Amino acid sequence: MENVIELHELTKRYGARRGLAGLTLQVRTGEVFGFLGPNGAGKSTTIRLLLDLIRPTSGTATVLGLSPRAQGMELRARMGYLAGDFVCDGRQNVRGYLRFLGALRGGVPQQHIDDLADRLGLDQNTRIRKLSKGNRQKVGLVQAFMHRPELLVLDEPTSGLDPLVQQTFLDLVSETAAAGRTVFMSSHVMSEVDAVADRVGIIRDGRLVALDTVAHLRAGAVRDVDVTFETPVPPHAFADLPGADRLRLDATCTTLSGQVIGSPDALIKALAGYPVTGLRATEPALEEVFHSYYSGAEAAPRTSPSTAA
Repeated sequence: MENVIELHELTKRYGARRGLAGLTLQVRTGEVFGFLGPNGAGKSTTIRLLLDLIRPTSGTATVLGLSPRAQGMELRARMGYLAGDFVCDGRQNVRGYLRFLGALRGGVPQQHIDDLADRLGLDQNTRIRKLSKGNRQKVGLVQAFMHRPELLVLDEPTSGLDPLVQQTFLDLVSETAAAGRTVFMSSHVMSEVDAVADRVGIIRDGRLVALDTVAHLRAGAVRDVDVTFETPVPPHAFADLPGADRLRLDATCTTLSGQVIGSPDALIKALAGYPVTGLRATEPALEEVFHSYYSGAEAAPRTSPSTAA
């Protein structure tokens, strides 16, 4: 199966309010797909449609080759899911609760549950009602991963987790993908998506506005640069570069500073003609790329021919 998730013109309306507007998207087998957007952009709506927790107004969705509506029970048996508002029964202790969920899944080896709990630092002897928010989130992560599903769907998975546990979670995601299984991860925490995602989709007001690898998304971003020269360079040495209006030489013509949009290739080739003693260029954070899609007018989806499914 080349694509684990296939969405075509998926639309969801809540009365006059629009949740999704014609979302078309494919997620490939074995990839980690990051689904980015702020609260209210349509991330959770998309996930609930994938699981048949809600029904679309129009459009189609296929997951693992199955229809969420017609084959929902079979589909959910092959998936792992962590809701953004994960809740669990507070009367049991953690071990009993996870054992119960494992039985519902057809049986999950207790050793595998124990291993996951230990890696996340989750005490299984504690009653759930006494757990902090972060520890309840760990319970949610264990139940999502424990049966080794073909597709993991995670909605804001690191909410409430401390940085060390966040790193363990990212390790689990990477291991899942290395085993040939697929992860669809919705988040507004750009750093965690940056760390593990093969491709990223950015959603805005229910529409997909970007679909690409992190590297390609960064290719069009803005980099801050500072260059120092051993001797003064001609005042107009860099005037013909693309985006040169963002670059400035100081009064001594020995320091160049400013911004480069997109590839720095032209700047690097121009610098090769002069004796450079220092060079600093910041790699644009995915967060900066993300925010660029939320400023100005609504854009049409941007995809790279090499990465669009």
